[in-house]
Amino acid sequence: MADPRTYHVITYGCQMNVHDSERISGLLEEAGLARAEGRSEALGAGADVVVFNTCAVRENADNRLYGNLGHMARIKAEHPGLQIAVGGCMAQKDRDVILRKAPWVDVVFGTHNVGSLPTLLERARVEREAQIEIKEALETFPSNLPSRRESPYSAWVSISVGCNNTCTFCIVPALRGREADRRPGDILAEIEMLVDQGVQEITLLGQNVNAYGVEFGDRQAFAKLLRACGTIDGLERVRFTSPHPKDFTDDVIDAMADTPNVMPQLHMPLQSGSDRILKAMRRSYRSERFLGILDRVRLAMPEAAITTDIIVGFPGETEEDFLATMDVVRRARFSAAFTFQYSIRPGTPAATMPDQVPKAVTQERYERLVDLVNEVAWEENRRFAGQDVEVMFATGEGRKDAETNRMSGRARDNRLVHVAVPEDPALRPRPGDIATVRVTHAAPHHLNSDELPRNLRRTRGGDAWEAATLGPRPVGVGLGLPTVGRPDPLPAATGCG
Repeated sequence: MADPRTYHVITYGCQMNVHDSERISGLLEEAGLARAEGRSEALGAGADVVVFNTCAVRENADNRLYGNLGHMARIKAEHPGLQIAVGGCMAQKDRDVILRKAPWVDVVFGTHNVGSLPTLLERARVEREAQIEIKEALETFPSNLPSRRESPYSAWVSISVGCNNTCTFCIVPALRGREADRRPGDILAEIEMLVDQGVQEITLLGQNVNAYGVEFGDRQAFAKLLRACGTIDGLERVRFTSPHPKDFTDDVIDAMADTPNVMPQLHMPLQSGSDRILKAMRRSYRSERFLGILDRVRLAMPEAAITTDIIVGFPGETEEDFLATMDVVRRARFSAAFTFQYSIRPGTPAATMPDQVPKAVTQERYERLVDLVNEVAWEENRRFAGQDVEVMFATGEGRKDAETNRMSGRARDNRLVHVAVPEDPALRPRPGDIATVRVTHAAPHHLNSDELPRNLRRTRGGDAWEAATLGPRPVGVGLGLPTVGRPDPLPAATGCG
């Protein structure tokens, strides 16, 4: 019997793209393909099908994609049966441009028709002709598609897609469409199914996650959903990303504080601390409202860690505007910030605004901002020295774990913690297991524990990881099938939120 054709999915961008890539993998496995082992983003690992799931938020995404597609042309010349597909936001945006620049691509599909990929690949193979299919409206909610999830103990759960905001720097609404919400019962049914499979941490996903309910007219739907998650037996940790300050209401803060498995962690995109720039960005809040939300969150949850997104060099930004952002960073005491230099995205209002900030000025401001963010984050992390934190261990969190005899994981507030572990593998935590650790010292981006973990709890998530990693692999792919890995724990800037 011939070996099945293999696939490799390369993902750029936000958590929504990671979630979509899990669905793409599930679709391909349902169609009879097998995941290529020894994967390499640059090479496609010799797979028979290579799928690029793209992002269009930042300029370097274009350069990165077309650079990799150029490399794939050489690989395809040596592997005539290779098929290349490009999907995601850039495919939705560029459409015919992709085939003009890279005519060796076999399939181009958009954000609204992920489920069409296997059919398009087969049609391209039979007809020996490139296939382009871009839909303007969502065909089926991505969560209804089969999935090959990247973690046995931690999972993404999409509650909405699309966005109704009109931020002048963001192209995402044009590519993902207006907000479409899943019904609460469908979301909770998926979570319960995942928990039955060993998942113990879920992250609720949406382009504007706390606007959830707008489609069916319930402004308190998101707070109700958080509280409902608290009733699911075996669900230990609930997170969500990314909210928008304009939709962040006190009922959500109350739900976070009252629901034990909703983690004391919040990613709240600031984008700028200047009210003048926020107005130009078409962000419907101002700096004092933003800081007021943070104050109310910390009043309800003093232990909450708050992270953010910030754009430097937006058109028209003056030194005074930039200093206003620096002032908000000092006052907000973020535990981390994703900082970005503004780049022009064709098709957005900001692309044609006057007073584009020179690159050298943006770079200099960016470096000052990063220094301040790191300084504040380090001050915040040093407060944990000598304290105990609960850590859920994970795979892929610590790049130096093997050489330092450590395991890494996330505290309840999502801080990264590197932990010394026993030499005996039988005594070590498994990914998914939970323990108490004593923080011995801190760095700007993580905490360290040189003491062995205490109160180690072997969890169902750890059992699921062990079964997926060490036991026989199940045949076939079903919705939510666990495998190895875990979602990226911190939100990356998506240009929305």
